[in-house]
Amino acid sequence: MTSPVWHPFTQHGLNEPIPHVVRAEGALLHLDDGSTLIDGISSWWVTTHGHCNPRIAAAIAAQAGTLDQMIFAGYTHDPAEKVARELVEIAPRGHGRPDLAHVFFSDSGSTAVEVALKMALGHWHNLGAPDRHRILVLQHGYHGDTIGAMSVGERGVYNRAWSPLLFDVGTIPFPSVGHERLCLDALEAACAARPAPAAFIVEPLILGAGGMLVYAPEMLRKMAAICARHDVLFIADEVMTGWGRTGTLFACEQAGVVPDILCVAKGITGGAIPLAATLATAAIFDSHRSQDRAKQFYHSSSYTANPIACAAAVANLAIWREEDVLGRIAALSSGIARRMTALAAHCAFANPRQLGTIAAIDLITPDAGYLSDLAPRLRAFFLEHGLLLRPLGNTIYLMPPYCVDEDQLDYIFTTLVAAGDRFGVQA
Repeated sequence: MTSPVWHPFTQHGLNEPIPHVVRAEGALLHLDDGSTLIDGISSWWVTTHGHCNPRIAAAIAAQAGTLDQMIFAGYTHDPAEKVARELVEIAPRGHGRPDLAHVFFSDSGSTAVEVALKMALGHWHNLGAPDRHRILVLQHGYHGDTIGAMSVGERGVYNRAWSPLLFDVGTIPFPSVGHERLCLDALEAACAARPAPAAFIVEPLILGAGGMLVYAPEMLRKMAAICARHDVLFIADEVMTGWGRTGTLFACEQAGVVPDILCVAKGITGGAIPLAATLATAAIFDSHRSQDRAKQFYHSSSYTANPIACAAAVANLAIWREEDVLGRIAALSSGIARRMTALAAHCAFANPRQLGTIAAIDLITPDAGYLSDLAPRLRAFFLEHGLLLRPLGNTIYLMPPYCVDEDQLDYIFTTLVAAGDRFGVQA
């Protein structure tokens, strides 16, 4: 029977097989035909501690029988209060910058970014500077698939159909090696323009969907300093980079950066259930706080701070607090690094890069780019070999859950070698 489901980022006209997953545990997905897949990308970067983590699953079950859902406009509940307090405690702080002091809940990375953009524009509007509405973005960035999030991301085939709806932004060149000054000078000039921009949004240290492009902590620090000097709000989109992916809890920590606004999602619940949060400084909160109701922050969704999702986040935060998660991340990062060194010697691959538990390498091919015909062939090859990997064009990347073991890593990299043998230019 034909399924009525319309899948994301899927061209149904190609009639590619769609595996049916029936259960999951740790780093494994079990299919309805009895086979298994090693989840090499944490099911789109969300699963941190592994699938069906017992502590998180138990918290979800307990909360579901106590308080499942309630309006969050003007009401509150314990799980949300606990998550908010702990997020403020663990968020980047110090370095002479105001702390992130307030938490606004939403339900996905895209909405966390939408909230951040609306906060930034609302901040300047309420301070009597409505002409400060321009947003600066980093070239090749990706921040989600809602209209505002697409507007501040790279323009291409994946958002071309909606280009009439996207607002104009100022694009800052990516700080690639050897071109750092071009980036900094462009940002300095854009921040110094009048009227001044409202904010600059970046993915700290590594760009995800833009090709897993890595840049130095020093550059992140310098970009944040330029924004601070010109009083331009600095928004860190840590939806993908947060929760240990880059080797630290938040990528901003490696640069000593405290943003004005911080977006988190994906791993906030360990990847078990949707939840997101946008953290802001007291100054941004206070610009919306008034006796004038017209200045309140006009944003919400029906499921804002859903109690079950917040309970999952409370359990995830407890895991971070009570278990040696950073130790697991360090061991995994080291294991990936050793294997990446060997893989990089293969003549079919180029441009290896790694940041914490994230690794990427390019398969040398004349058929590169996002719409490369190579990508679906690689996906099919990996599926045939029991791996969930989803290349970005000819860029193959890994982002496994922190519970992946040595044997599973060995198998992943053995299969990558086989992919190089099969699809590389020398084949």
